Amino acid sequence: MMAVATAGRPTKGRATRTERRRGGRLRRADHLTGWAFVSPAVLLIAVFGLVPVLWSVLLSFQQTDLTSPGTWSGAANYQKMVHDPVFWQAARQTLYYCLLFVPITMVLAIPIAVLLNQKVRGMTFYRMAVFAPLVTSTVATGVIFSWLYNPQIGLINAGLDKLGLPQQGFFQSTGEALPAVVAMTVWGWLGFAVIIYLSALQNVPRELMEAAALDGCGRVKAFWKVELPLLAPASSFLLVWLTINALQLFDEVYVTTKGGPLHASTVLVYYLYQQAFVVFDGGYAAAIGCALFVVILIVTVVQLWLGRRTSHYEAG
Repeated sequence: MMAVATAGRPTKGRATRTERRRGGRLRRADHLTGWAFVSPAVLLIAVFGLVPVLWSVLLSFQQTDLTSPGTWSGAANYQKMVHDPVFWQAARQTLYYCLLFVPITMVLAIPIAVLLNQKVRGMTFYRMAVFAPLVTSTVATGVIFSWLYNPQIGLINAGLDKLGLPQQGFFQSTGEALPAVVAMTVWGWLGFAVIIYLSALQNVPRELMEAAALDGCGRVKAFWKVELPLLAPASSFLLVWLTINALQLFDEVYVTTKGGPLHASTVLVYYLYQQAFVVFDGGYAAAIGCALFVVILIVTVVQLWLGRRTSHYEAG
């Protein structure tokens, strides 16, 4: 019997090791299958995402017109950036645009989302109307606002004239060009922020609102005490998303102002475009792109860190 028992124990051990090996093979097969499915996407990301980034970093240390082989110049492009007044003007104007565009969009989106969260007839139409500017092409938006802002025949100046108010230059004024771009882009992106906040409001547990009502909270007080704090994760997401988009502003400036007048609306990405495809200084443009990438990375990491510290609500 001892022999049988002794013989039985190794058999059990061998079976366990066999099962572990079989489980390991199955897991490896699952991993390989998963990678097989995602490999086309990974390949596309590598070819059209990672490779251009690495090439741009290499290009930033060269002098090249993008049509002929470049020559190694070390940190000359970055030294040029430090002493370039137009670059710093574009950087300040990009920061100015961010400080206006992001908070205005978020602040306007919250009350609109609250209004669209009501149960009234025709609400689907109202929601579509708010979201429609987001799916309008940038070129179409730029053309529309160019007509609206036209100092001679624009509808906005016509309305100001009817009200007895002074005419404005908008895109043709050095002091008004960038604020006019801010107003245009807020109109274009407001629908996105509204949809995010609307989704967050609809995920607020009904039990919390009912408990607030039982405690004597009116609708306005319940919003400030219950709903608004629970919008923190949505606000954190929008802060990161809108900031990244603001730092990469290009299309709207290209279509409307071309960075003018007198560089009054030139932002970093548009200045990068000018250096690369107007002046044909590819190395300097790549250096600007690398600097902007580092800034976006730092800003995003800081915002995500602050978001994790201030957002404590998780939807169940």
